[in-house]
Amino acid sequence: MATCSRSVGSPDSCGYCDAPMFTTLQDFIEALDRAGELHRVSVPVSSILECTEIVDRLSKSPSAARGSLSSIVTDPLHAGLGGHAVLFEDVVGPDGQPAAFPLAMNLFGSYRRLEIALGCETDGLEALSLRIGDLVKMKPPRSLAEFGALAGRMLPLLRVPPRTVKRGLCQQVVQTCSDVDLTTLPIIKCWPLDGDPEAVGFPVPGDQPDTSIGAGRFITFAGMYTVHADDAGEVKPASRNIGMYRAQLIDRQRLAMHWHMHHDGAAHWRSWKRAGHARMPVAIVFGGESVLPYAATAPLPPGISELLMAGFLNKGGIPLVRCRTIPMDVPANAEIVIEGWVSTEAGMVGYDSRATDEPLGPGAVFEGPFGDHTGFYSLPDRYPIMDVTAITHRQQAVYPATIVGLPPQEDYYLGKATERLFLPLLQTLVHDIIDYDLPLFGCFHNCAFIKIRKEYPLQARRVMHAIWGAGQMAWTKYIVVVDEDVNVHDHRDVMRSVMARCHFGRDLELANGPLDILDHAAPSLGAGCKMGIDATRKMAGEEVGGIPIGAAGDADSGTAIHVERLCQQFDDSVCKVVIPTFAPAGQAIFVQLTSDDRAAARRVLDQVVTRNRHGEGVAPACVFVVGPQCDVEDDEQVLFHWCANTDPGRDMVRSGCRIGFDATIKSALPSESGGGVRDFPPILTMRDDVRERVTQRWREYGLEGIE
Repeated sequence: MATCSRSVGSPDSCGYCDAPMFTTLQDFIEALDRAGELHRVSVPVSSILECTEIVDRLSKSPSAARGSLSSIVTDPLHAGLGGHAVLFEDVVGPDGQPAAFPLAMNLFGSYRRLEIALGCETDGLEALSLRIGDLVKMKPPRSLAEFGALAGRMLPLLRVPPRTVKRGLCQQVVQTCSDVDLTTLPIIKCWPLDGDPEAVGFPVPGDQPDTSIGAGRFITFAGMYTVHADDAGEVKPASRNIGMYRAQLIDRQRLAMHWHMHHDGAAHWRSWKRAGHARMPVAIVFGGESVLPYAATAPLPPGISELLMAGFLNKGGIPLVRCRTIPMDVPANAEIVIEGWVSTEAGMVGYDSRATDEPLGPGAVFEGPFGDHTGFYSLPDRYPIMDVTAITHRQQAVYPATIVGLPPQEDYYLGKATERLFLPLLQTLVHDIIDYDLPLFGCFHNCAFIKIRKEYPLQARRVMHAIWGAGQMAWTKYIVVVDEDVNVHDHRDVMRSVMARCHFGRDLELANGPLDILDHAAPSLGAGCKMGIDATRKMAGEEVGGIPIGAAGDADSGTAIHVERLCQQFDDSVCKVVIPTFAPAGQAIFVQLTSDDRAAARRVLDQVVTRNRHGEGVAPACVFVVGPQCDVEDDEQVLFHWCANTDPGRDMVRSGCRIGFDATIKSALPSESGGGVRDFPPILTMRDDVRERVTQRWREYGLEGIE
């Protein structure tokens, strides 16, 4: 086994080991098994929803073992979650036939497993962050001795680029032409409405390809390899890119390729379209070196290949082998590779079958819906078709998959790796930043907590705008800036700072700009309002709007008894009111409605915020109104609905020092009527019969006592 010679869990296993990481996915799986992190399920399990329900339960259960000390410090509330990785050894498809390969899931779904994969089990992700920080902070040498030291530090970087090999494990078995059959793979259906446009209110276009064989199944955990059209025919294309996108199974030899308009893969596709090519080569790669899944998700600048990041983490370049039917190179140690051509004849995204009778057009499919990492379904749209020309794989391959949904899921830990590893790079762009946190409830693009060392007036606002201009951080909807005495990794401490140090009439910064494509609350696709909250201590020069420092509302609050008095005035649309743990004196309240009623939410906000404008101290300073799907006893659930279901320019009510948010799920409202609300998709829930079946079979899976 060509892996690090130091055993997992040994004192010498650390981020600075000179040996490479795990060379293959199966090497990594074996290491997890030895470490007590893997559970094998030998009984038959369906790829249709059953695997999802099992893994969803595991991902939210206590982990087999905690991760490094640094993971506990930087994520104290969630470092102990993630359950076990699971290997389903007998997967059956919708036709009842067994899949050709076992299915591995939740492999990276805890801090410890992620740290094992990246070779930093002892010192954690902070060790890798320090390695990146050392590179970022390199200074020109001032002497021959310093030059020698610098050369020694730079020498390992020469091993980072990928290298070409003649043979690869991934081509031990080659299937082409009529032998290609995607339905033999254990491709999973994650959530009940996946792949069913009519279930979310979208008519199926008349020229929609038949997707019934696909049965709502999606590839979810593979690297999509593309190159820019300018590099067509290049042996070593500079634009080589890996993205982790989803692909919907259409039939035995076709997939729907989904990529957001701002992703590099989509940019490459547009380049081939502009150049007049009828199709673009794409390779879909499963497995390989244990660093590859993270590298595929890393938010690197355009033009910087994820293979370089993988080589850096791997401490050696990734070996690549030429595909059999397309002009692409892929990791030689992969488990499975799907080769094919994506049509560039397809039209652009933005196709709404409810609003047009126009056909989809050639080379396109109405892809989705899909239960996404936001915890909601992403709605269907037009995407290009991939015609598969080959499936290659190693002997006795393993197929990896992941599910996304209400956090925490496996993608949460991959995202936290980005948070830690990219801190040094963010600090080079915004020198004020001491640390930051992307809280679980924000699903990465919806919220960021930023810690600064405050030195001058309105510094927090400068930081907000700098972040809104920093790469993929530009999509962040809510930014909270706090002082250096606040634990930025504990949302309760951050929110206490908001309650104590923020005057809501003075300390908010609103801006319009790009948002995550998946932000269903945005008035327009990928565009809307953002809000920054200055929760730092105020100093002279920060009297924004003429509101002096120390005005009523600064650290002002209601009390529990006042909140109780206020609750008595609500009508029957309110079913529950809770004082959050971060506001024990009643500075904030959570209000739950019996239904997602926009008018009822506005009545509550008017009651608390507007009518109490001059009654300082008789009502809370902040109110969050949520619908019946939310558990108002859980701070993180309420904050999740706040981040997911609000546009601050539309759903915020502010009067004097008080503020309120309508975080209910809303119905469409055209912009000309003043609301600008697009369709809100359904929140992800599993079918009752699937939940019951999994509960009944839990002991049969061998999972009793593990959850």
